[in-house]
Amino acid sequence: MRLTRPHEVLNEVSEVSTELRRLTVLAVPIVVTQVGTMMMGVVDMVMVGGLGKESLAAAALGSVWTMGTLVVGMGLTLGIDPLITQAYGAGDGRAVGLATQRGLVIAVLVSVPIALLWFWTGPVLVLAGQSPVLASMAHDYVIVQLPSVFGFLGFMVLRAYLQGRSIVAPALWITLIANVVNAGINSVLIFGHLGFPALGLVGAGIATGITRALMFVALALLIWRTGLHHGAWQPWSRAAFAPAGLRTIAVLGLPVGVQLGLEMWAFQAATLFAGWLGEVELAAHTIVINLASLSFMVPLGISIAAVTRVGNLLGAGDPKGAQRASWVALGMGAGVMAVSSLGFIALRWVLPRAYNSEPEVLAVAAVLLPIAAAFQLFDGIQVVGGGILRGMGRTRPAAWFNLLGYYALGLPLSLYLAFKTDMGVAGIWWGLTLGLFVVAVLMIGWIGARGPGHIRT
Repeated sequence: MRLTRPHEVLNEVSEVSTELRRLTVLAVPIVVTQVGTMMMGVVDMVMVGGLGKESLAAAALGSVWTMGTLVVGMGLTLGIDPLITQAYGAGDGRAVGLATQRGLVIAVLVSVPIALLWFWTGPVLVLAGQSPVLASMAHDYVIVQLPSVFGFLGFMVLRAYLQGRSIVAPALWITLIANVVNAGINSVLIFGHLGFPALGLVGAGIATGITRALMFVALALLIWRTGLHHGAWQPWSRAAFAPAGLRTIAVLGLPVGVQLGLEMWAFQAATLFAGWLGEVELAAHTIVINLASLSFMVPLGISIAAVTRVGNLLGAGDPKGAQRASWVALGMGAGVMAVSSLGFIALRWVLPRAYNSEPEVLAVAAVLLPIAAAFQLFDGIQVVGGGILRGMGRTRPAAWFNLLGYYALGLPLSLYLAFKTDMGVAGIWWGLTLGLFVVAVLMIGWIGARGPGHIRT
């Protein structure tokens, strides 16, 4: 048996510390970008919440449909992640540019069916057992966002193009500015300032749609005007539309879309379950899911940084370094969510007041927050694990893990506890916790057994 020498231990510690710094430098701006993206939804909910719990509930239901469909399209476009990161690590700028162009083509193609699905928002929500009044309000909120579908997906493609090359500042600044723009347009259109009519919930939808479209235009112009495309681009050609190339992205992206869709729809289904319990339960659930989603942006940013690091290192022919980056990223994700859990517990009576002041809603939210805290740790691990797999180009396992964790175990338990016991909406959250735990354990096991360190160069 070979003994580990002291200098080898010191070298390993040094390499881990170096990787931690590199991931942190990448992750912090991405985290701020993710939080900024999420804050637009938070601001929408806070401002709409001022109109009453009916408007808040309708906005939540509308977001169920918009984000539940957009996330699948986003997953398809993220098939460019391993192509860009590994090509950049190998020094192939032409391949980076070509993958990005094909990602934009995929975004255009996917935008059409998503936009068509949005026309059916109201009927779909009614079929899902929601109040016809709330479904109608949600439909009006969603339909005005139709022009923003490609803007959202196109922005995600351009952001992935930059992040795969470790360029993270442009998306950060555009997202921060977009928050200011979104809040301003919200104020004008929801409440009727500067001579505009007070459009209420519909005004919030228009503001969201305008902001998404502007984000894509702004990032595209910034890339072009500042020369960020130099060295990693090529003129548009038939190659960007080649069926074989688009199929490669689709093969990589479809499992990501399925994975993200399964995860998103597990939580969207939970929102529908809460809607079956009543308006108070739905409003409280919406507050807690919004807070949990905001917290989730931190490990999601670490996950995106892990995509870049793992992909770049594999492209450079360093699988051992990619495995090290994987473990460091997983540790970071678990650590930040442990801190988030403590905050949820300590501030369970404070945080919900930012959304609503009705005593019954606040009381239910205060019960849910400690349960949400319980699954924060597992949530951090599973999302970082998914990023590691994307960086490797191994996108299918995460989809299977989500199918098992949420749909075979988590959601059935949520239904049982919510409607067959006296736990109500709290039972929904305990079921979600089980699903996250299973997915996290499977992710760790797979990365340990078949992660990037096991790839032969």
